[in-house]
Amino acid sequence: MPETLRRHDLSDRHWALLEPHLPGRAGVWGGVAQDNRRFINAVFWILRTGAPWRDLPAAYGRWKNTHRRFCRWRDQGIWESLLEQFITEPDFEWLMIDASHCKVHPHAAGARGGNQA
Repeated sequence: MPETLRRHDLSDRHWALLEPHLPGRAGVWGGVAQDNRRFINAVFWILRTGAPWRDLPAAYGRWKNTHRRFCRWRDQGIWESLLEQFITEPDFEWLMIDASHCKVHPHAAGARGGNQA
């Protein structure tokens, strides 16, 4: 049964652009990741919904394993490397996060203006 595309998942077109730059490919040192697309879709779901990792839908895998892998990629600089590769390409604007989608704490509106003596 083919997996259905969810609202926050990468399209086939975007996946084809991103896949060659991810770790875990055949012919590259290390293990071959069978679920890079599911993992990336899980991370995008977290980023786009602002939900905590524990609320990750089961279809994306176990939240704890996904979070651990996200942290491992962060610690290894993989996320920064991906951004550096794509930031100069005009076709990769879909990777950027619009600040209007980022949730902030209700009290994060900023300090009051003027002198605060």
